Amino acid sequence: MVFALVSAVFPKSILRQRVVFALVLAYLVEISQLYQSGWVNEIRATELGGLLLGHNFAWSDIICYSLGVPLGVYLYSKIVAKQQQQPA
Repeated sequence: MVFALVSAVFPKSILRQRVVFALVLAYLVEISQLYQSGWVNEIRATELGGLLLGHNFAWSDIICYSLGVPLGVYLYSKIVAKQQQQPA
């Protein structure tokens, strides 16, 4: 999902840049969950804030991001290759 979002926002950037940006963004959001302050916890208490920032740090999420971004790249490359094969 993070890779898809980054690709939607920066569609013309180089694939490698999108991969690195998606991973860094995902890791930073996860690491930011270690910071617990009143103001940021108020943001996290909202539905959108909780979805964007998460609530609790988990190493398993880091692993999922590390596997999910390459999976997104693989699926993206398959979709792009399929679209390029179709006649216009």
